[in-house]
Amino acid sequence: MHRFSVFVAVLAFLLVVAGGLVTSNDAAGAIPDWPLSWGRLVPPWEGGIRYAFVHRVLAAAVAVGTFLMALGLRTALAWAAAWLVLAQAVLGGIGVLLVLPHIVSVVHACLAQLIFGILVMAACGVPRFSTAKGARPVPQLVAAAFLFIQTILGAAVRHHMMSAVPHMAGAVVAVLLVMWATVPVMLRHMGVAGLVLGLTAFQVALGLGAWAVRSVEAAQPLPLMVWITVAHVAVGSLAFGAAIVLALVVYWHPHEGSEFQGGTAIA
Repeated sequence: MHRFSVFVAVLAFLLVVAGGLVTSNDAAGAIPDWPLSWGRLVPPWEGGIRYAFVHRVLAAAVAVGTFLMALGLRTALAWAAAWLVLAQAVLGGIGVLLVLPHIVSVVHACLAQLIFGILVMAACGVPRFSTAKGARPVPQLVAAAFLFIQTILGAAVRHHMMSAVPHMAGAVVAVLLVMWATVPVMLRHMGVAGLVLGLTAFQVALGLGAWAVRSVEAAQPLPLMVWITVAHVAVGSLAFGAAIVLALVVYWHPHEGSEFQGGTAIA
């Protein structure tokens, strides 16, 4: 079940990437009906329909996989992920049928990130360690929470509900919080802490690139714009998931030398 949980989390990440491709290619309305696609199980494979249909197939796979995982693990966390996936599917279907405002698309994108985070926690085996007495990973939890807030701001920017200024200002705060979360535990948990820090730095670079290419006006999405914005979404999800893993690792294996840890933070 652990390996299967990891598999479902990977599927959820691919679903986030597929959702990014739908948004970046302006393919959200390519399939106007639901749950069928243009009245068929498999629609014509052309234009934006390709991205929208792949997104639906991955969504179905994540839904089935999450419920199988919940039946196998029988934990509150796994069942929470399963019911959230169901709510996500219904929200997406209603959004397609009723052509709801952009705020629904923003909620849909943020719920996808939340589900991915919960699946990462389930894949890490949180229920087995929930009774362990570990350290309180406050900086790591704060960093993970703010990275999630950044996904909300980013979704609002991508769906043209706000300017990029709050999202860019939030990126500065996110970098500072990630440094607060990673530097003190870097020597103890070099691998995952370095991964969080590296992904965050890469995310900032991709964000600047996405902002630059989005300023270029074109009749249709340019390939460079599509791939940079999708990579921005994907790396943001990975940074969020890695921050969750770091918080769990710090909780399970707290640093044993508080003075040394403080000295590292000062350095």
